Amino acid sequence: MKKTMIAGAMGALFALGTGSALAAAPDWGQVEATDISLFYPGVSPMEWIQKGTEHGGARALKKGETCADCHSEETPDMGQRMATGEKIEPTPIPGKAAFIPVKVQAAHDGENLYLRFSWKQPDASGGPAPVADDANPVKIAFMLEAGGKVDLADQSGCWATCHTDSRTMPDADDAKTKYVKGGSLADGKFYDLYQWRSGENKGYDGYVADKRVMEGGSALVSAEGKQDGNQWSVVFTRKLAGGEGDVSLESGQSYNFGFAIHDDKSAGRFHHVSLGYKLGIDADGDVKAAKQ
Repeated sequence: MKKTMIAGAMGALFALGTGSALAAAPDWGQVEATDISLFYPGVSPMEWIQKGTEHGGARALKKGETCADCHSEETPDMGQRMATGEKIEPTPIPGKAAFIPVKVQAAHDGENLYLRFSWKQPDASGGPAPVADDANPVKIAFMLEAGGKVDLADQSGCWATCHTDSRTMPDADDAKTKYVKGGSLADGKFYDLYQWRSGENKGYDGYVADKRVMEGGSALVSAEGKQDGNQWSVVFTRKLAGGEGDVSLESGQSYNFGFAIHDDKSAGRFHHVSLGYKLGIDADGDVKAAKQ
């Protein structure tokens, strides 16, 4: 990986491919940042989370509490137990970082939403991930969901797409992608998915419904990543409006929001994830996007 890597040129080309002019990002020095710690989740699919004999929070979940209600202050400790193999990780990676603190910033200009993620890259682990992506040492993705149409999306964030039979889970089908139970674009039961890949210098705009689809969305304008030493920052620009597979964003509304980082060339479930949060567009939320 180069010491400094900027994907602006590719972002511009991608934006032109969608028929949109590349938008100018806000002055990030004037935008409030929210600190969110991503943690290593081990083997904790939705089925495990809902199983009371395995997960003590299953009862609270049934009562309507969110994962963040219980765990927002203890994500580093949870990540440590799973990264070391103490809990629900049958194939621990030596030296795998337990958690990654990330600063999240959001703004909009009435036409586009801007999301910026910045973090210090953890030291490389002592061994390769069981599933690796050598072409992309770092990837970051986020998902949005509107209206709580996906079961438990209001409580569990992106976990509703993570299942025990999905690929890279122990003994799972290698062809099975992330999915939403009963997922349907036509019924609005899906997650809007965006991803940036460091090696490819490219952004992807897709969705997760009955399966994961990495392309086809029309909302993404650009995705730009920059590395300065061990510091990363990635900025996504997407239109507030969207087409099929895109969540349309409106001022005064909040949306279910979660994100993940694949570092150290990892792929599949060997990533760091956030709990479920709210993204507010001129509205209350854990992360707030005000008009600039």
